Amino acid sequence: MAIKIKQVSNKKELKEFIRFNIKLYRGNAYSVPDLYDDMLNTFNKDKNPAFEFCEAEYFLAYKDGKLVGRVAAIINHKANTTWNKKDVRFGWIDFIDDLEVSEALLKTVEQYGKEHGLENIQGPLGFTDFDAEGMLIDGFDQLSTMATIYNYPYYPEHMQKLGYEKDADWVEFKIFIPETGVPEKHQRISDLIQRKYNLKVIKYTSGKKLAKDYGQAIFDLMNEAYSPLYGYSALSQKQIEHYVKAYLPIVDLKMVPLIVDAEGKLIAAGITMPSLSVALQKANGRLLPFGWFHLIKALFFGKRKVIDLLLIAVKPEYQNKGVNALLFSDLIPVYQKEGCIFAESNPELEMNGKVQAQWEYFETVQHKRRRAFTKKIDL
Repeated sequence: MAIKIKQVSNKKELKEFIRFNIKLYRGNAYSVPDLYDDMLNTFNKDKNPAFEFCEAEYFLAYKDGKLVGRVAAIINHKANTTWNKKDVRFGWIDFIDDLEVSEALLKTVEQYGKEHGLENIQGPLGFTDFDAEGMLIDGFDQLSTMATIYNYPYYPEHMQKLGYEKDADWVEFKIFIPETGVPEKHQRISDLIQRKYNLKVIKYTSGKKLAKDYGQAIFDLMNEAYSPLYGYSALSQKQIEHYVKAYLPIVDLKMVPLIVDAEGKLIAAGITMPSLSVALQKANGRLLPFGWFHLIKALFFGKRKVIDLLLIAVKPEYQNKGVNALLFSDLIPVYQKEGCIFAESNPELEMNGKVQAQWEYFETVQHKRRRAFTKKIDL
């Protein structure tokens, strides 16, 4: 039977688009499902502020009348302008182990790009860097994080067979928390940097107060620090307001140090939190009726053995000067008190030595690798 591709055109089909991933990975020990309601908002052109500068369509693949795959075709106009590219992105791609299915899905995205005058296809990427990106190519026996994609090993095999090439790789580290105290070298660098640049660490006890005082500054800092990174497009003001409102009030503030200079200007920020991977597996993509309980328990109660390092940003003129040591000199005692064993770095571009240098004084294991693929569109 030929593969039938259908463009998502109503809410019922969008629900099928979201649920396909959950069904395909049901029972998988390493996959972490997205929250269904979050995905509804992500794909909603009226609710996701990324649609200020993005456009997208979503497609479903059927074989013998059965749903066998999905993909999003995305154009990030801001990224294309920033990097002087003519790229269409494929994202949220899932498919059964059938080359005809994966080929049909990717050909559909290529055609979408061609119709819009674009020259290359790349992915998996989301609307922005706040969406999960990169196809897993190594580490299939490792638990995913809530911020990353898990996929079966046959996915990258299909990409290779279909003529796609490497565009960028990210690596991920398991970073072991010292059992006692802050490493001596770490503490020494931290003390030196603090004195030399007159910096201090500040913490908040109110998420609303944090959002009010430094919410805008945190994401402005992200835009400044991340601007040279692969495919990055600066967050818009609407996106910043959305993320400040959605996330800062719910983080565990013990795990969110900010570094400011003598005038109170933000120099660096670390947003870290207990891993939600197991909780999201138990919730199976749903907050109701009991999914919320697993998430609240993981965030604020019980054993917190694994930490997710969600966001670490340092002002460019302070990078490679040891400022990260100041962040972790504050965080390590917090992690130790919570009984944490290791932290997940989440994806870091393989050539980003500035980021990976911060793990120098920790015991680490590089345990995952993921890839963005690219191909020229046949015009």
